[in-house]
Amino acid sequence: MAGFLGYVFSHFQSTANTTKMAGQTNGLEKRNKYLENSKEDFLYHFGFGVATLDLPKVFGDTKFVCTGGSPGRFKLYAEWFAKECNIPCSENLSKSDRFVIYKTGPVCWINHGMGTPSLSIMLIEALKLMHHAKAENVTFIRLGTSGGVGVEPGTVVVTTEAMNAELSDKHIQVIAGKRIERPTQLDENLRLELCELAALKNIPVVTGKTMCADDFYEGQMRLDGYFCDYKEEDKFAFLEKLYNLGVRNIEMESTCFASFTHRAGHRSAIVCVTLLNRMNGDQVKIEKEKYVEYEERPFRLVTALIRKQLAI
Repeated sequence: MAGFLGYVFSHFQSTANTTKMAGQTNGLEKRNKYLENSKEDFLYHFGFGVATLDLPKVFGDTKFVCTGGSPGRFKLYAEWFAKECNIPCSENLSKSDRFVIYKTGPVCWINHGMGTPSLSIMLIEALKLMHHAKAENVTFIRLGTSGGVGVEPGTVVVTTEAMNAELSDKHIQVIAGKRIERPTQLDENLRLELCELAALKNIPVVTGKTMCADDFYEGQMRLDGYFCDYKEEDKFAFLEKLYNLGVRNIEMESTCFASFTHRAGHRSAIVCVTLLNRMNGDQVKIEKEKYVEYEERPFRLVTALIRKQLAI
């Protein structure tokens, strides 16, 4: 089902305090009607828009949007991909200082900052960008780092579903004072293909749920923050509970990413390497060389997927 071209699946709400949004009928959600005839739509956080750049010419051939937190890391990923595939790497196409955008053939590399609020801004504008560019069948993949839950550092977790801080598989938004819950679905076929490629590439990989925390410290039950109103045994009891629920890593963006891409009708996957096992501590204590190697693992895996699917 093509993203942003026609109707896309929406989602029945699972709790009594969840409100159905206007525009939803029979479980289907229409794309924003106000976007249809917009001839001057300006993507503020990218610094360009419909009237300032020929979006179909620049972005119309896009087949993959790869995203993650760090602007520097995604500049490096784009350069690595270009070198590996022997294709040009664009300059930074973003005209603002909020995000970077690099393009290597049919692949866009865009950073999203830290946390769901930052990611949501980037993702909405990236979805609008693909719509205005008339790009079809675009796959979205989030590559990142995370804290492992019962898995060794360096393990790549390919997410089965995203879980919020309340431990339900929903992305929660408050719109006009009303609590809205939407499912956090990811593409199963992409996940299976990524796992098969990981085996071929000798990349340590597991599948499991990803918990999306609202912050880095208390929301993840760390003991090294400025505030800590719980005991060490509370932390380990919580992590054990997460593990028993099938959670294998913790980060801060997965629920929004899974929900938004699914609502828009795009295939998507989340591929994050673990930098530590939270069962053994709260701080990352690995040598720089090992850290760099771990950061490369999601890139190597996703690059193998892209090259296979696009035959490049």
